[in-house]
Amino acid sequence: MFYTESELHNFGFESVGSNVKISKKTSIYNPKKIKIGNNVRIDDFCVISAGKGGIEIGNNVHIAIFCSLIGQERIVMNNFSGLSSRVSIYSSTDDYSGEFMTNPTVDQKFTNVINGEVIIGKHVIIGAGSVILPNVILSDYSAVAALSLVVKNVEKCKIVGGVPAKIIKDRKNNLIDLECEFLKNLL
Repeated sequence: MFYTESELHNFGFESVGSNVKISKKTSIYNPKKIKIGNNVRIDDFCVISAGKGGIEIGNNVHIAIFCSLIGQERIVMNNFSGLSSRVSIYSSTDDYSGEFMTNPTVDQKFTNVINGEVIIGKHVIIGAGSVILPNVILSDYSAVAALSLVVKNVEKCKIVGGVPAKIIKDRKNNLIDLECEFLKNLL
């Protein structure tokens, strides 16, 4: 079951568009720092937790079941992007080196949290179970294979996969023409 339009407007989002479907089983934190475009669907058991940088979700975006978008810095999902189930996007992460302590119950002077925005370009699709770490830009029309760990930027029209993710091949860009046709049909 999804929130109604009036429930969404009373939620306190920075902005929310039309035809937005957010499951009532989604956990949303700091909605005043979240912008949502038109024709967006967020499925069950997702966690959308905006830090000081906020979260921006464009138009025609789908976030599948069990996804999480969390961290202090900005996370942006541009138009027509999508997350398959169990994708995790982090704009903050602990330092795992052992030189510092970890987790939010520890005073910051003992930790070394790494913060950096995550930008998901137009028409980017991220496969199930993938993890995107801070300071990453997934350029327009790129794709991430399932069960991948993305730790560095991905070029336009590339498909990446693996742990850590590496270029697999080029992604076709037929979707650019299809987007124009799709938008024309909306008029």
